[in-house]
Amino acid sequence: MKNLKLLIIVFVLIGSNSILAQDYKTAIGVRGGFPTAITGKHFINKTDALEGLVSGYRGGFEFTGLYEKHVNAFDVPYLNWYYGAGAHIGVFDDNIARPNYYFNGRGTGFTVGADGILGLEYMLTEIPFVIGVDFKPTLDLAPEPGLWFGGGVSFRFYF
Repeated sequence: MKNLKLLIIVFVLIGSNSILAQDYKTAIGVRGGFPTAITGKHFINKTDALEGLVSGYRGGFEFTGLYEKHVNAFDVPYLNWYYGAGAHIGVFDDNIARPNYYFNGRGTGFTVGADGILGLEYMLTEIPFVIGVDFKPTLDLAPEPGLWFGGGVSFRFYF
């Protein structure tokens, strides 16, 4: 009887440990906010991930790549802080005159710059979705230097 209790305790500990250790490997979805984008995230190990964003940008598009570190938040299972940095590159065609729009008719060109990210992400376990909220500052280096502050909410399907 004593051995049976010990065996049950061992299985419970192993089982609970593996449940807490489960993470997703890859997720794809959408991000609303600035920028609104299609997003994909892939973990290269337990704590480090690569995230890519493809967004519309001033009549063109922009690609953003981010390297992120994930750490547990508030000792809550499946809730993680993440932070990281990366870069973006894009092309735009902004010859359309739009009153009261900052980039009103500036022409065509490209953009390149640096990005940061700080967010909080929760992995749902009943259904394969991850919900995240983040703050994402962007420093444009070209065509004109500029600092932008954005943020968003992401919904990703993981597998």
